[in-house]
Amino acid sequence: MTDTGIRVEAATPDRWSDVVAAFGRRASRPDSCWCQRFRTHDQPSNRDELHREIEEVDVPVGLVAYVDGSPAGWSRVVPRASLPGVMQNRALRRVLDEDPSVWWVTCFTVRTEHRGAGVGTALLVAAVEHARRHGASAVEGHPVDVGRLRVATVSGSAVFTGTLAMFQAAGFGEIGRTYVSRPVMRLEL
Repeated sequence: MTDTGIRVEAATPDRWSDVVAAFGRRASRPDSCWCQRFRTHDQPSNRDELHREIEEVDVPVGLVAYVDGSPAGWSRVVPRASLPGVMQNRALRRVLDEDPSVWWVTCFTVRTEHRGAGVGTALLVAAVEHARRHGASAVEGHPVDVGRLRVATVSGSAVFTGTLAMFQAAGFGEIGRTYVSRPVMRLEL
């Protein structure tokens, strides 16, 4: 538990109901993203695939954040090489190196009532430690630079990969951009 009241734990099989709760309103829609954006699978739904992953993998693929004991958010952090949607993206390939020991933070979901309270940053900091414990040489992500967007109000779904401010707060540095509002961030471990 941090002094902010946020605790982050690995998404293990016994925490599946907490993962579902962390997805908030989208939990009732099995074909929502369920953190499958950069992956491929043959399960009936994205929800089924995430459930299968959490049940079957040796190293947890994600983390659950709790605020005062209740599920408040989720994040996926895995080896970058396991994500075809990242590895096959031409814009990202121009920025990324070939290091197979780099991990990638793909997404964040924070329940509406907990947004702006540091849950995303707590998940990111915990993701770095999770990756470090499992042998990562670095952690990367592809957040949104909200200050470079051309809209006055940014929806939560528009920043599912995190924000530049979150990554900077967690010690990441920019290594390039794929678009004016899309930095690629990296933290060497």
